[in-house]
Amino acid sequence: MGGYFGAVSSRDVVMDVFYGTDYHSHLGTRRGGMAFFGEEHGFKREIHNIESSPFRTKFEEAIEHMSGRSGIGCISDTDPMPLLIHSNIGTYAIAFVGRINNQDSLIKQYLSFSGGHFEALSGGRVNSTELIASLIDQKSDFTDGLKFAQNMIEGSASILILKEDGAILAARDKLGRTPMLIGKDEDGYSVSFESFAYEKLGYETVYELGPGEIVEITKEGYKTLAPAGKKKCICAFLWSYYGYPNSTYEDVNVEEMRNRNGRLMAKNDAEAGKDFDLDYVCGVPDSGIAHAIGYSNECGIDYARPFIKYTPTWPRSFMPVNQSERNRVAKMKLVPVHNLIKGKKLLFVDDSIVRGTQLRETVEFLYENGAEKVHMRSACPPIMYGCKYLNFSRQTSDTDLIARKTILELEGEEGEKYIDEYSDGRTERGRKLREHICEKLHLDSLEYQNVDNILEAIGLDESSVCTYCWNGKE
Repeated sequence: MGGYFGAVSSRDVVMDVFYGTDYHSHLGTRRGGMAFFGEEHGFKREIHNIESSPFRTKFEEAIEHMSGRSGIGCISDTDPMPLLIHSNIGTYAIAFVGRINNQDSLIKQYLSFSGGHFEALSGGRVNSTELIASLIDQKSDFTDGLKFAQNMIEGSASILILKEDGAILAARDKLGRTPMLIGKDEDGYSVSFESFAYEKLGYETVYELGPGEIVEITKEGYKTLAPAGKKKCICAFLWSYYGYPNSTYEDVNVEEMRNRNGRLMAKNDAEAGKDFDLDYVCGVPDSGIAHAIGYSNECGIDYARPFIKYTPTWPRSFMPVNQSERNRVAKMKLVPVHNLIKGKKLLFVDDSIVRGTQLRETVEFLYENGAEKVHMRSACPPIMYGCKYLNFSRQTSDTDLIARKTILELEGEEGEKYIDEYSDGRTERGRKLREHICEKLHLDSLEYQNVDNILEAIGLDESSVCTYCWNGKE
């Protein structure tokens, strides 16, 4: 994934952009960057690798030498950014969040007529941000260029541009798959993926961009350069998984949604006659916790934390590039509370079950520490399709997903005709999928939230929410 933050003001905004960008560190693990514009020095930019050290530690020294009354920053899980571009429509800094699925064809098309070139990264790859800039620069102004880029990109792209006059251009993805909100304080304005990032800095929300909308932001205010489109398809995983609990998108708070979702899961179990003898309801840190609290409050069984994540040195288990090292780090982080595990019957709620690798390690860890029974609930439906719009999961194939892998094991390729049945725990195929995964992960029971209930918990109409990873519907 990735996140972004920008600010433009009558005062210096370096510290606002520094902290605002840092507040997006949960969205990416590879690189961080900031760019500022000042009338005296023009553009200044810093990009650092954050795979082994947090964003904050890499930029604390750099910000002492930076200044500017406007700036943008980003956390990237992919390529280095922001980039500085010198083009026919001006010099600017640019960053984006999203995924370009037709990158190869766009590069080939551009090179075929332009006589231009791209900087080659390791392995001959092209930085996606540079490709977006090349699309924008094919038009005579930024607005037309951004609209052109959005229309040419297959996938998604929410884009921030810092111009040489100090203004910021914010362009939300054409279907609004990721959020983009504007905040205001007494000196100027900010723009951000996560609303809490600017709220913590003293800004208050004044506007949320619509799908495909392009807005220019200055210290005096903001104005729409291209209106929002009618069709919206915001990612449902924002609320169930990768959004930060304090944030609000489309007027729906993440923490509140997760509490509602947990309550609906408990009601599902009650209606299905699943009356468990449990000691505690628990959440798999971190995103599963709020779902579990909702489940606990609904069913009346005490909430507890049988293990605590030790995060001072390794805050995120997916930091290491190597998968086996990620698994090891994930296991090392879990510190047990023995009195809450030994001899206990536990029901855990996790935000999702993707490949199942780390969940298997967690379940083994619980049994090694004396748990009597471990039940699992997933706060979202079985993930059947790898996301083709956002880079928030590392799997390279649908068959890496534990649900799809299980279908192949049960029925081979023929089973792909019945994905809807496998998703539904009320069908024979759905029950077999859950039983098979239970055996794999050594669980006493497993159930998933369904699409209707997760949409109810979000509170938005199905037509405006992307549920592709669960049911293939865009």
